[in-house]
Amino acid sequence: MDEPVPKLFIFDMGGVVSRNTNVSFPIAEHLGLTHERFTELAREGFLKLITGAISGPEFWESFSNTSGLEVHEDLLARFFRPHPDAEVVELVRRLRRNARVVVGTNTVESHYRIHLERGDYAPFDAVYASHRIGLAKPDPAFYNYILQQEGRTAAEAVFVDDLPENVRAAAALGIRAFHFSAAAGLKKQIEEALRSGG
Repeated sequence: MDEPVPKLFIFDMGGVVSRNTNVSFPIAEHLGLTHERFTELAREGFLKLITGAISGPEFWESFSNTSGLEVHEDLLARFFRPHPDAEVVELVRRLRRNARVVVGTNTVESHYRIHLERGDYAPFDAVYASHRIGLAKPDPAFYNYILQQEGRTAAEAVFVDDLPENVRAAAALGIRAFHFSAAAGLKKQIEEALRSGG
């Protein structure tokens, strides 16, 4: 039996629509830490930050207390230099002619504001940011929240992400989920999904 024609496309932002979004390496270098050590020190606070449980200043205060390093500025914002993938953005614009296309992103307030100010969210119909909705991938509730807000079933949706664990979580709910590595491959996957629908 053919699958329904996709009516909703959910795109991850960092690593799919925008490149150069991983700030952990330059922050670690700036602080004189190995990447592994920085990740270890930041992990617990960052999970709270992306779900909006704590603010940016609270994150860095906690990090300073845990690491013994005094951080007095938002390094997440300082080193954030995203670059949109033009091919993916064009694909989004084409898809919007016949479907809703939204962002489903794990992010923090400073990155959200930078993307907003740069117009990076403009090609989309809506943005579902983890820190604003209080839910983050790969929690099934994150995907279900978007489906509910958009009035669509899992079978009517397509999800695109560069992280395998996020793709697996979406697929487990019955969403057609694509692991992103390059725009050319994604175009083929979406074309196949559109042909198989109906």
